[in-house]
Amino acid sequence: MTRASSPTATVTHPTRPPTPSHDIEERKDEAGSSNELEEPRYTKDLGLIPTPKHLRYDPARPPHFGIALNVAFGFASTFTVANLYYCQPLLIQLSLAFNVTYGEVSRIPTLIQAGYATGLVLISPLGDLVRRRQLILLLVLLSTSLTIGLASTSNLHVFEAISFLVGAVSVTPQVLLPLAADLAPEKRRASAVSVVLSGLLFGILVARVLAGVIAEFRSWRVVYYFALGVQAAVLVGSYVLLPDYPSKNVDLTYFNILWTMVKYAVTEPILIQACLVSIASSACFSNFWVTLTFLLGEAPYNYSTLVIGLFGLVGMVGVAMGPVVGHIIDRLVPWYASLFSVAMLLIFQSVQLGAGGINIGAVIVAVLGLDLFRQMLQVSLTTAVFSISAAARARMNALNILSIFIGQVMGTSVGTQVFVSHGWRAGAALNMGWYGWIVFVLLIRGPHCKRYTWFGYEGGLESNKKLVEARKRAEEEKPVETSAVEEKEKS
Repeated sequence: MTRASSPTATVTHPTRPPTPSHDIEERKDEAGSSNELEEPRYTKDLGLIPTPKHLRYDPARPPHFGIALNVAFGFASTFTVANLYYCQPLLIQLSLAFNVTYGEVSRIPTLIQAGYATGLVLISPLGDLVRRRQLILLLVLLSTSLTIGLASTSNLHVFEAISFLVGAVSVTPQVLLPLAADLAPEKRRASAVSVVLSGLLFGILVARVLAGVIAEFRSWRVVYYFALGVQAAVLVGSYVLLPDYPSKNVDLTYFNILWTMVKYAVTEPILIQACLVSIASSACFSNFWVTLTFLLGEAPYNYSTLVIGLFGLVGMVGVAMGPVVGHIIDRLVPWYASLFSVAMLLIFQSVQLGAGGINIGAVIVAVLGLDLFRQMLQVSLTTAVFSISAAARARMNALNILSIFIGQVMGTSVGTQVFVSHGWRAGAALNMGWYGWIVFVLLIRGPHCKRYTWFGYEGGLESNKKLVEARKRAEEEKPVETSAVEEKEKS
């Protein structure tokens, strides 16, 4: 598959326009003194629907990334990633509806997560290849349409097949994250990314709570009717708010994109460091939340399923602090933000280790702190990854998110086994070990190493991002000034 074969991947180019099409308006130079064509303007979405004029890309007036658009990105992330988690509280109802065993119905969450992993690898990297507005509209349209099948089918195998497909096309947040980094000004990039990541984490927490509450009083199908409605709202909102933006890599094909992902996975030290940290932090997050259900359901707490589910609302308080976290990270070199986050995670995990199975207050404090600083860690890592190459942000983000997915699987499987075999304190100690590993991975490569330096420290230890950027600008300007002086002396 090449970009030419993709319906959403027509290329903008200042001198070599794409194949003539009814959805492209070519504009000539205003002075009329040259036959050279300016950037073509796309006027239709997916070749069918007119793009609102104020959202069409104009290089003379690039799109403004304000608070409203940033919040819209977060909302879209919440209710597209939620598709992956609606099914989890519904498994008992689904087994009754399809008249199958719990073992058979347990394939559904596995298939939807497998679909998501497939989408991460094969679909989200398209953000580096095609126009993101078109890709996002197509993905949301597909996930919305497929949800109709989930809400209406009475066949388990059809439900499983559709679940896999829904998982594959629910990668909209992984297209929005790099787009937010592209659109946001450098000084508030971390803030913009944090809002989208907050939306993603909200989706993970909200989906389980909403699905559980709705299914408590209504049929499980109502959950998917709700999902259908909010995704339709995301689709309409994307159409009226999302600005068009040109594709970034005019010289690559789809298979080049996939090959470079493999290359980045073994040649980029910053990316590899971030992925190793993400695997461990995601494992800690999954271990904590999965085993929390067991901890609260047994002595001394013996809470009901509904009360346990409400702890997700406590976690949302920490997630809601994401924009504040992003504002802090915008002022720091990302490495320092990551190190500070891990230090705080160790402190709050210590609270859980010491008293999580004894005092409910300790559990609440741990939930708030672990969610807040896990969010800070993820934003700082994403900011660092996006700084490597603007042209490859979608591919690098896909690899980073894939590492989070691997960590979730590891944390769920290993954490559950440790908790069941050795109890809650051993499960908490496991997380302490993983946080210790994160500290080691961060410390072996300092904050200012050059792009291809694997280990060690270079460029000092300054933590203020503005000072570091000012120093870089001064270093870049010095050769220019020296060259100008030499030219003046020669003349």
